[in-house]
Amino acid sequence: MNDIEIFTIPTCPFCKKAKELLADNYLDYNEYDISHDEANLRKKLAQTFKINGYATVPQIVINGKHIGGYSELKEIVKDGKLNAYLK
Repeated sequence: MNDIEIFTIPTCPFCKKAKELLADNYLDYNEYDISHDEANLRKKLAQTFKINGYATVPQIVINGKHIGGYSELKEIVKDGKLNAYLK
């Protein structure tokens, strides 16, 4: 079983696209909506994932490995490298 986490806010179009891409690949995920304390949680995400500056959403983690956002996930899928991150 894969452990996929995605940090999102409801109004984010890239969050929606990332969730759709995961669903299109038959992958379940745990979604964490950070909108209730967005500014603080974006800072914590930036610290956790060692992002310089402001953490954008979505932020995606697969089996403990930080992938990045939607663009990085899309590239991994396009290049056929998604299985390297899955168990």
